[in-house]
Amino acid sequence: MDVDEAFLSVGEFGRCQKRLTGFLVLLQVYVACQSMLIVIVGAIPEYHIDAEDASADRDGIKHVHFTDNFTSIVSEWHLIQHEAYKVNLASSLLFAGLLIGNILFGPLSDKLGRRPVYLTGLFFNVIFGYLTALASSYEIFAFSRLFVGIMNGGMSLVSFVLTQEYVGKSYWALTGSLTNLTFAVGIALYALLGYYIRNWRILAFVANSPGVLFFLLSFLLPESPRWLYSHGYTAEAEAVLHRIARGNGKEIPSLKLKECSSAPGTVDSAHSVFDLVRYGVLLWRTVILMYIWYVCSLVYYGLTLNAGELKGNLYFNVAMYGLVEVPAFPLCLFFIEKSWSGRGKSTAGFLVFAGLACIFTMFLPDNNRTPDWEYVPWRADLAVFLLLSFLQ
Repeated sequence: MDVDEAFLSVGEFGRCQKRLTGFLVLLQVYVACQSMLIVIVGAIPEYHIDAEDASADRDGIKHVHFTDNFTSIVSEWHLIQHEAYKVNLASSLLFAGLLIGNILFGPLSDKLGRRPVYLTGLFFNVIFGYLTALASSYEIFAFSRLFVGIMNGGMSLVSFVLTQEYVGKSYWALTGSLTNLTFAVGIALYALLGYYIRNWRILAFVANSPGVLFFLLSFLLPESPRWLYSHGYTAEAEAVLHRIARGNGKEIPSLKLKECSSAPGTVDSAHSVFDLVRYGVLLWRTVILMYIWYVCSLVYYGLTLNAGELKGNLYFNVAMYGLVEVPAFPLCLFFIEKSWSGRGKSTAGFLVFAGLACIFTMFLPDNNRTPDWEYVPWRADLAVFLLLSFLQ
């Protein structure tokens, strides 16, 4: 039998797989805290500059008085006025790291295995996360955010792949949706953490600490049986499948995989990533999906990272930016599993609604232009929240 047939025998989503995927899904809470860290630790507290120093040069910044009841990198290193760009720079460095991490860790996990690449990424993610909290200067902080991005992006990519490869293919939509759902909940939990911890260094330290527990428990994770089989490690793949079967309460002594054509440690070279650009149909589909993913990421993170700029309570805004996504996931699961909608029509439908929500925000009244309709924060927030929900 092949791997898919083996999963039908051992169970596509039994108790063992629920534990394995549940652990990796919960990891997204940690991933969300690291991804959204700058929203709170980079928030700008209310401040004023002494009147006699109002026209001072850079040296006069030391006379700034911050009045809010929380600290951030802005208040510690006086990142205001001509230094304010450094907050956005640190955020950009994180996402530059995410790009590098996704490019590097994907091929590495294909070559070296999911588990070792995932463990390495998580280990260094925790190390650089603590460097963020202990940074003695902005330069070290920015450096740490770049490497957190590399490790965070690569490690979370491999963990997502593992949630798919531990289960039968009929549960891929479920495990993928749960991963994104938990990321959204993680944003809300990070906001709650920020509400109770107003010192940015302690917040960064506490938000990073769950990574230690996740790293230690990750040693209990097996290698992906699909990866093992595709690389010629048939006996090792059978051993992992037997472990999953026992965890599911089944004993299948006759489980025997077909011999893979690849030699151990190699992969069948008949197909590669270049097939995506070699064939016309695959090329156009790849380009379209890459563009869709680019647009969704641009709008989603552009809005989410802007939560600190909204009027009203900072922590409530951040939490709502996460929680508003939650209803989208059961909707996605419902539509993509239906024969009359499927993945293509569902994607198109949600993108249309997201586009309409974007257009709707253009007509929201402004304080200066519409004095007869005063600005009410929840109106603008509602439109943004609807947009985020459709994007997810």
